Amino acid sequence: METIQVRNRLTHVRSKLQKGKLTLGFIGGSITGDSRVMANWPEPVARWFVETFPHARITVENAAIGATGSDLAVFRAQRDLINHQCDLIFIEFAVNDYNTPTEQRMRAREGLIRKLLADGRSELVFIYTYSQRMYEDMSQGKVPPSIAEFEELAEHYDISTVWVGQHAWQEVKRGRMTWDEWLPDGLHPKHRGSLSYGQCVIAYLEKELLTALDEASDVIDKPLPTPLNRHHWGQADTLSFDEVQLEGPWMTRRAAPQMPWVDQILSTSAIGAKLSFSFTGKGVALAFDFGKKSAEFTYQLDGGPAITTCRDRPDWCEDGGWFRIYWIADDLEEGLHQIELEVVHGNREDCAGTNFHVALIGILK
Repeated sequence: METIQVRNRLTHVRSKLQKGKLTLGFIGGSITGDSRVMANWPEPVARWFVETFPHARITVENAAIGATGSDLAVFRAQRDLINHQCDLIFIEFAVNDYNTPTEQRMRAREGLIRKLLADGRSELVFIYTYSQRMYEDMSQGKVPPSIAEFEELAEHYDISTVWVGQHAWQEVKRGRMTWDEWLPDGLHPKHRGSLSYGQCVIAYLEKELLTALDEASDVIDKPLPTPLNRHHWGQADTLSFDEVQLEGPWMTRRAAPQMPWVDQILSTSAIGAKLSFSFTGKGVALAFDFGKKSAEFTYQLDGGPAITTCRDRPDWCEDGGWFRIYWIADDLEEGLHQIELEVVHGNREDCAGTNFHVALIGILK
């Protein structure tokens, strides 16, 4: 498989650049959105746009969040990308979706694509980074399954793709970069590795935008094709906290500074506090400001058996700040459903608190 696969000529982007205004959107995991270092691959890409098109006002919306996948992104797309009227959106989830079952990640990915393409404004590019779980496949010249499945969607929706992980791999093989300069922990590139990723994306952009900028670039709006998966999550939505019934000491508050992707959280720290809500749809998920000080919870769906959560807390997990999704159900019969939930400690040695901070209630329709 080629490192760069061109399927879409970015006619909307060229038109926007000619008019002097372009908004870039990025969504993915920590490889794309680690704002603490400001040296991830979107930085050289954004700077290339500023340098190459000095007449244009370039706006950047980096909505990537570490340790999140496309299943959470499908609920965030409206707030974090669509509402900002992004013209060119780079999607990087081949790594963070890796352990998600194929059917679930394909439903989420196609739902995200259809949401972003629905109004005809945005053009998309898929970016494939690298994690050590891809080593065996790539060392044998194979395409890792998470990437191969993205390619199915790319072909169907005419979306160009850039396999930056393969580009960096080849740089290491040629001796241009050492492995530890690229990925000292097997996942997160440092400055040199992020630059390698960015240079690969820039090579694609130079080919598409600089060589074609003076060509006729009539913008032709194409209707969305028939879905590959009729169970895609393109109708995913969120439930307002105002529709939740509460019992016990709850409050709605502004999210903590380490959660800039969330406006408000529904919060308690009281064991035994309860909430309930009804929804119409075929699936429901809760997303949390999660960490080592987070409580667990017991829930019942439609009066069924009580289920108590038992979520892992990896060593890298801090006291809070992980925007973490928990799926209650994703394949229900369409209709009205009821959730009842109670906060519990979890009786776990690695549970250092009882913070219960709901950041989002996601509904599949």
